[in-house]
Amino acid sequence: MTYFCLFYQRGKMANQTALKTGVVKSVLSGDAVIIRGQPKGGPPPEKQLCLSNVTAPKLARRANPNIKDSQETKDEPYAWQAREFLRKKLIGKEVSFSIEYTAPGSGRAYGCIYLGKGPNAENVTESCVAEGLVEVRRGGIKPSDDQIHLIDMEEAAKAAGKGRWAKEQDPDAVRNVTWVIENPLHFVDSHRQNQIKAIIEHVRDGCTVRAFLLPSFHYVTVMLSGIKAPMIKRIDDKDVPEPFSAEAKYFTESRLLQREVSIILEGTSNQNFLGTVLHPNGNIAEFLLKEGFARCVDWSMRVVTQGTEKLRSAEKEAKNKRIRLWKDYTPSKANIVPIEEKNLTGKVVEVINADALVVKSNDGKYKKITLSSLRPPRMADVKEEDQPKDRRVRPLYDIPYMFEAREFLRKKLIGKKVTVSIDYIKEANDGYPEKICATVMIGSINIAEALVSKGFATVLRHRQDDDQRSAHYDLLLIAEQRAIKNGKGVHSQKDKPIHRVADLSGDVAKSKQFLPFLQRAGRQTGTVEFVASGSRIRLYLPKETCLITFLLAGITCPRRARTGPGGPSESEAYAEEALQYTKELCLQREVEVEVESVDKAGNFIGWLFVDGQNHSIKLVENGLSKVHFTAERSNYYAQLQVVEEAAKKTKLKVWENFVEQTTVTVVEETERKTNYKSVIVTEYAKDLSFYAQHAETGPQLEKLMDQLRAEITNDPPLPGSYTPRQGDMCAAKYIDGEWYRGKVESVLKEKASILFIDYGNKDQLPISDLIALPPGYHTLPPQAHYYTLAMVTLPKDEEASIEAIEALKSRILDQPFVANTEYRVTGQEFVTLLTSEARNDIAKELVSEGLLIAEARREKRLQKLVEEYIKAQDAAKKSHLNLWRYGDITEDDAKEFGYQGY
Repeated sequence: MTYFCLFYQRGKMANQTALKTGVVKSVLSGDAVIIRGQPKGGPPPEKQLCLSNVTAPKLARRANPNIKDSQETKDEPYAWQAREFLRKKLIGKEVSFSIEYTAPGSGRAYGCIYLGKGPNAENVTESCVAEGLVEVRRGGIKPSDDQIHLIDMEEAAKAAGKGRWAKEQDPDAVRNVTWVIENPLHFVDSHRQNQIKAIIEHVRDGCTVRAFLLPSFHYVTVMLSGIKAPMIKRIDDKDVPEPFSAEAKYFTESRLLQREVSIILEGTSNQNFLGTVLHPNGNIAEFLLKEGFARCVDWSMRVVTQGTEKLRSAEKEAKNKRIRLWKDYTPSKANIVPIEEKNLTGKVVEVINADALVVKSNDGKYKKITLSSLRPPRMADVKEEDQPKDRRVRPLYDIPYMFEAREFLRKKLIGKKVTVSIDYIKEANDGYPEKICATVMIGSINIAEALVSKGFATVLRHRQDDDQRSAHYDLLLIAEQRAIKNGKGVHSQKDKPIHRVADLSGDVAKSKQFLPFLQRAGRQTGTVEFVASGSRIRLYLPKETCLITFLLAGITCPRRARTGPGGPSESEAYAEEALQYTKELCLQREVEVEVESVDKAGNFIGWLFVDGQNHSIKLVENGLSKVHFTAERSNYYAQLQVVEEAAKKTKLKVWENFVEQTTVTVVEETERKTNYKSVIVTEYAKDLSFYAQHAETGPQLEKLMDQLRAEITNDPPLPGSYTPRQGDMCAAKYIDGEWYRGKVESVLKEKASILFIDYGNKDQLPISDLIALPPGYHTLPPQAHYYTLAMVTLPKDEEASIEAIEALKSRILDQPFVANTEYRVTGQEFVTLLTSEARNDIAKELVSEGLLIAEARREKRLQKLVEEYIKAQDAAKKSHLNLWRYGDITEDDAKEFGYQGY
């Protein structure tokens, strides 16, 4: 290094021709600075200059680790204040200076510095002396005029008690510097990513600085998070600079060295810190990237808190301009995806392990999408002793956290609409097919980021020059760092999850062993893992922790093409459509199954329910299957018949070539007996039952009630004289204050449950409102007759049943009708209700509106009525009214079951 000396001249600058100019690069102490020239084609030359005739207090120094027994030193009083006085006054400013002399041996230059131009330029030495921050040297036989002037100024400072001449030393005159931080990671966490005021003391290279944190005076080495600049490497004991290393260092020095900045500590790298340095004009890392002096690095990008997208954007700008580090940059052609194909929306139909999805786009096409920059759990991560040795490896269950990752994606995505943004297409190589790698969003959630944050996957480390990566790569790195810190998933130190799943597929002995347990379990939940055909699936039962092959009972589904002992066979018509239908409804969804039997190959046979609907019925209804004869023994045969007949009539899919056979049926003529009675419905009971009074006995009942009330009024009972018992006939006072005949159904403490036998309603009444029914009022039978609507049943669905009941109640309560008893079941009368004037059948109206289900009675005398009801029901089905809005939901009462073979 070449050294400058600054020459001091009292008063104004003498010998103007001897003055030189430069920019103050740094202030070493209260009496020494480094001045640089103007850059020309590279970093400019520098010189160190000491102020002549003065001495400043010495700053603290850290121990030199390369020197044995080296000790750190402390500040001399006011050393830091003297340095700061000069730094604030001179750093980064253009000054004039002169060299007075150069010390022999050391070559150190001494002289004067002038701030400003012309006769009013400030003499920096005089300013330091006047503030009491430096001491004037008193040497030589005869002091020069300059020294005498400085001594006079020093005496004035002493008299004023300025700086180091103060009567009482300032508490901050000596710093307490912490040179080494014992626990850097804890130090980072304690500052919680807050901005810390700091002064940059040294620039090691373009992306590494040393600084004092204020006001604590911790001395830290900070590597800029997310970037790397060229540096000088040590190769064979020689310093070899990387291209643009000197320029990058000068770029950072000229903007940061000894400037006041804010530092955000974001992480650690060994004993060094990772952080963001904020200059008053912005983040220095962004400026380095934008000028092509640095490049983004993934390993430290994960800790960046000030916006990784800004850094990536700045780097991209430099790449596009092809400046400095990027002068030979060529974009990756494989990374180019046509704009019209880059984004798509669709429904997720399958999750493949933990890093790929099958998405059905809005145009009906299926695409396999691999999550960009993601690596799922791998068998390579499993210790050799923990790997299965007596069977084939099942990645989903044998690789730790693979099952958890798949389940996370399955529960979050299957059947849901997602947005896919293709990042790049990975070409086929090493026998692996081409991969479409993309970012998948559900709402505002990045699926890959969510997966990584749970510890169910890790982030791929790309080559630094590899542009084929996720558009949100930095967010993935941050999510991974968070998962590592919290010990989530694959980063956990706890025991890895173990999934011991019994695979019963093709194992006849094991299947028969499990059959009784599965039959007793009744309807249970499972997950469809694979769909082989429209009626054949692979099912995981979590309760029994087993995998089974499951065949849908009661139907025959078109067979897909396959190679058997007799050679290859062709696919039957609509086999692929049936497969896709079952896939979309069932694959990787939670379903319910009822296992009924097992076939000779160890496959389980039973009924599958998707969202409560029998899938066998849905396949038949959509013309993708036919009813198998074994269904006759099942509870679902009637429903299967109904939907199959409907499919036949419309010649739907597998029935497209169906020709209906015409048969002549001889129907025996029978007569239905009718004996209509006029009734008034007084109360709804339950299901399709109600109470009604006969109109012909109405006057008799009114007369009886008038007599009863008059007798009670004329001869009131004594309070507490009656103790009700279950089954007693009594007189009860209703909420309207009138007395009615009643029957005690139960007694609880001070209240009794009463059935009003002439109206059918029930109520809880205080015992004080009950009296014994007077003699002579038992003779008239109860006038509330209990009836049930004939020819119809309620739907099984609870909500639909409630809707039907409410419709029935609104039409019959307190209304006059004519009723005919159609049949009796164990003494209970089942009647048809017709309106008094128009003779509209109430039950048939409700059937035609899709609220009730017609009952297929087998009595010959009722067949005409049954046909009318079925016709009304078919019309409701065709119009998709209420019950039938989603198709046929009927079910007969058969207790047997059936199955179909594959």
